[in-house]
Amino acid sequence: MPKKRFSAEQIVTVLRQIEVLMAQGKPTPEACREAGISQQSYYRWRKEYGGLEIDQAKRMKDLERANVRLKNCIGRTANVSPMKRVNQTRTNGINRTRIHQDLQASLDPETRS
Repeated sequence: MPKKRFSAEQIVTVLRQIEVLMAQGKPTPEACREAGISQQSYYRWRKEYGGLEIDQAKRMKDLERANVRLKNCIGRTANVSPMKRVNQTRTNGINRTRIHQDLQASLDPETRS
């Protein structure tokens, strides 16, 4: 049986539905069964989304996705290898040190002929 992924809005809706069923006197296992989820999912979702409104849950998921993207960006820039740093000191394949030496040699009056 394939896993079904619920959106944050759907999770909040299912949690509210289960709360209503439980308020009517149904036990947790029966309320979860009627909602079509396992008890484990119910308790995990209640821990993460309990007390949130639909728009708050959606905002939380969006922020989590943005946080993952930012962490990936930081990770890519922090993992620059030493060889890559050496290559970054080059300008179009010409070493900056060589350019600097040539420039100094052209400006130094003793080396002029």
